[in-house]
Amino acid sequence: MPLPVKLDHCVIHISEWERSNAFYAQVLGAELIRRGERGWAYRFGDTQLNLHGPGVIAEPIARIPVMPGNSDICFEWKGPIADAVAHLQRCGVAIELGPVERNGAKDRGTSVYFRDPDGSLLEFISYADPRG
Repeated sequence: MPLPVKLDHCVIHISEWERSNAFYAQVLGAELIRRGERGWAYRFGDTQLNLHGPGVIAEPIARIPVMPGNSDICFEWKGPIADAVAHLQRCGVAIELGPVERNGAKDRGTSVYFRDPDGSLLEFISYADPRG
């Protein structure tokens, strides 16, 4: 019997608020959530990225804290991967790899990889039929 567990949030570390906020809002469609005087979170429906960044003192933290540029996160693109590629191109974001077949939470999909402003590896995966 499965446990009543679902991913709620995870943490990434960014080095500059304004640049990262603009990127995650424009490229990934994040809702920017203000956290106190200096911090932010990026919300995607009912899942969230909490942020460590300039001026934020978080407790507790991981034994080896996440640093800017060392995260690897996949987002589901709900549509053909060609639309994700076109979106990234419109946003001026370089595609590092793809489209390529990958395994995700819903089995086989097609992915493209790109980086956030700090160098963290990001991925769009599409489970849509690649033939349209």
